[in-house]
Amino acid sequence: MRVLLADDEHLIRGALAALLALEDDLKIVAEAATGPEALAMARAHAPDVAVLDLQMPGMDGVAVATAIRSQVPGCQTMIVTSYGRPGHLKRALGAGVRGFVPKTVSAQRLAEIIRTVHAGQRHVDPELAADAISAGDTPLTARETQLLELAADGAPIAEIARRASLSPGTVRNYLSSAAAKLSAENRHTAVRIARERGWLY
Repeated sequence: MRVLLADDEHLIRGALAALLALEDDLKIVAEAATGPEALAMARAHAPDVAVLDLQMPGMDGVAVATAIRSQVPGCQTMIVTSYGRPGHLKRALGAGVRGFVPKTVSAQRLAEIIRTVHAGQRHVDPELAADAISAGDTPLTARETQLLELAADGAPIAEIARRASLSPGTVRNYLSSAAAKLSAENRHTAVRIARERGWLY
């Protein structure tokens, strides 16, 4: 079984590769540190399973999984993450990801899950699944989500308006609406709440 490992933390990726290589039926055919590199490696090596970190530079794991699904259809994808937010899980499943597990999982268990995913079955960590069900879907519209993402680095309204090609007044209205839906006193708190629930990427 040919496996691609993608994680921007070199130590974690190296340790995973070494541990998984001990399994007789698994072969690490490529490693990547960024999202675009992971996609390029998937295209070049056509692995059976791509094990993707959720948070990677360039493209996150779900975006990579989406691209792999269309460009390397024979490759199953799974996400391994430290950030198991409910919104991330729903987005991953929507992208056709077959496995979603926390980084706390043992290497032996991860190898079993890789086999499960390769067989076309799905494995979602039960705790993450329960959190996702209890959190519900995002109340934010696509535009509110976009503007909260633009506000996430503390940019002033005028800058957000310029980047979104909207008037400052329109931006204020959207951000106020988003804050009200999240019961947040301002846009900064709204960003934090939406991030915690996995509704910002």
